[in-house]
Amino acid sequence: MEKREQLYEGKAKKVFATDDPALVIVSYKDDATAFDGLKKGTIAGKGAVNNRMSNMLMQLLEQEGVPTHFVEELSERETLVKKVNIVPLEVIVRNVSAGSFSKRYGVEEGIVFDEPTIEFSYKNDDLHDPLINAYHAVALRLATKEEIARIKEYAFKVNGVLKEYFLRLGVRLIDFKLEFGRLPDGTVVLADEISPDTCRFWDAETGEKLDKDRFRRDLGGVEDAYREIFKRITEGK
Repeated sequence: MEKREQLYEGKAKKVFATDDPALVIVSYKDDATAFDGLKKGTIAGKGAVNNRMSNMLMQLLEQEGVPTHFVEELSERETLVKKVNIVPLEVIVRNVSAGSFSKRYGVEEGIVFDEPTIEFSYKNDDLHDPLINAYHAVALRLATKEEIARIKEYAFKVNGVLKEYFLRLGVRLIDFKLEFGRLPDGTVVLADEISPDTCRFWDAETGEKLDKDRFRRDLGGVEDAYREIFKRITEGK
């Protein structure tokens, strides 16, 4: 597979064309941002952890019936994926109150919900990714009703699989963000990544944060947290 010109560079990844128009190469960076890009930094080794962890979890989800963009891991930082047209919605599933949910609704962190919640935000940097409901998404033609129904179905399936998986590793899955894309034939698949950048992980015993919140909140031990969650996955798979 020949790596060609760079198509895109985001906060955490670069995307390159290949000699196959249906496939692209995603390259993970160590750059870290928070608070809509206001806070910037570097987390050593983050790119390798996020790449390899995402690939392992995507393959697990494929086995459980969730289609993804994953094709092949090329190196510790690069992966071959299907080229998709990203649905401009961030899909957030929450099992426990934390982060912006706690702030928005004035509740403490750590409240376990009776059932998971789901919310969407409109992927638009200029508008700072505002919350949006399914009716607005359809009105703005960001997705069809059918696509939103499929996305919800997959998001809750991902939650069920990963919640159980991580609990076996001594980790509570607090919340996470997903992104979906369309293949040329219109099929909706899970895209982007599943990592400590996009999920909140708390140690099941101690409640210690093992995710990007350590960077956001200046808690220290950021690299150690990323390494720890990856270690549990590789040793516990």
